[in-house]
Amino acid sequence: MADERVDLIVVGGGKGGKTLAMAYASAGHKVVMIERAMVGGSCINVACIPTKTMVGSAKVMEMARRAKEYGIKIDHPFAEISSVIDHKSSVVHTMREMVRSQFLSTSGLEFLMGEARFIGPKRVEVALQEGGVRQFSADRIVVNTGTQPAIPPIQGLKESNPLTSISLLEIDHLPKHLVIMGGGYVGCEFAQIFRRFGSEVTVIQHGGHLLSKEDEDVAAEVANLLKAEGITIYLNSAVQKVAGKSGNEIKVTLSGAQGTKEVVGSHLLVAIGRASNSEGLNLAATGVALDKRGFIPVNEKLETNIPGIYAIGDANGGPQFTHVSLDDYRVVRSQLMEKGERTTHNRLIPYTVFLDPELGRVGLTEKEARQRGLKYRLFKVPAAVIPRARTLGETKGMLKALVDEATGEVLGCAILAAEGGEVMGAIQVAMLGKLHYTALRDGIFAHPTLVESLNYLFA
Repeated sequence: MADERVDLIVVGGGKGGKTLAMAYASAGHKVVMIERAMVGGSCINVACIPTKTMVGSAKVMEMARRAKEYGIKIDHPFAEISSVIDHKSSVVHTMREMVRSQFLSTSGLEFLMGEARFIGPKRVEVALQEGGVRQFSADRIVVNTGTQPAIPPIQGLKESNPLTSISLLEIDHLPKHLVIMGGGYVGCEFAQIFRRFGSEVTVIQHGGHLLSKEDEDVAAEVANLLKAEGITIYLNSAVQKVAGKSGNEIKVTLSGAQGTKEVVGSHLLVAIGRASNSEGLNLAATGVALDKRGFIPVNEKLETNIPGIYAIGDANGGPQFTHVSLDDYRVVRSQLMEKGERTTHNRLIPYTVFLDPELGRVGLTEKEARQRGLKYRLFKVPAAVIPRARTLGETKGMLKALVDEATGEVLGCAILAAEGGEVMGAIQVAMLGKLHYTALRDGIFAHPTLVESLNYLFA
């Protein structure tokens, strides 16, 4: 079979890959983009968009439950899980079809659904979903294959048919008792979602606090919020074995400071991290190296050890955020279409944990600042001091920021408050502009707004 020669092959249609494919094709190049299962990638189909849609439904449920506090009477609100899933699916479908139409309307871009694998130096074979096989070659190739939920080798776990962050999105009935392995971002978000829908929820965390990358005081505040909603949390607890089937009775045996304990639930969600999707790509055929976890090491230009082959998004083992994948597109676009000056060096990467209230984070944590030996000033206030938070009845949480003693520039912040991700964005802009913190302290923000909280935080 003769190879079809193109200018760029993109393997995986996630955020960075699809954006690059459309941009490169629009510039007059011949591009083929191959996606195995999901038009638009994981963000639209099984990650950011569906989960945050369910966060929205859970928020409405909580507001209905609290309606009396606002002078509104609502009798016996309840979550109809099938309708929640239908609403989520509708949002996903609309966004997916928008992306599909963009692919089809981009001149020079051929979008294929199928399984891609390397068959030689810069050669890719595609087993088409509709049947048949095609082969392509190109001097420039981008791998954007993402990740999948990781399932650790724990006795009885695989046999218990546990839920993942993907399968939980399609559940057709409300779990009576959802047990969650993992107290990271995904585990905490789903814990609050399903507790608000009416499930009993237990979170099992191996480490000493939730959200292991956060400072202990921030994580403790998050834990207090979840506990106040009736969520049970076990810290410093390792899962030893699992018995039963998720969807029926399932028993999880823990060991930790409290000794050995058995938690019995109706469903088990595994949310301990993500595994690489590189298996099956046959990257050895083109010479691309993998690390011990199966991710693809890259340099600051996102190029692999083989010139002309790039790995972007989750595939390279970097921060697993859609907005990072989008910036990866900008970096590779710079290499392919511009002067190649843009790199990943010193990127300021924000993120938001979509709890209620949200946790917006950017820059250094206090722990990281101490480890680097930096001298800093610490600013911290409770969210309850914000006038707008009081008018909204959303006073839970805290705001925390670190400021460099020498320069007065903000080193990092954690905003656990109503619309915390949006407020964090204002601080991020100040950090990008290297503003002195007093610009935020003394800036005139509209009253009463949530961003006005920066006057209080830095006062």
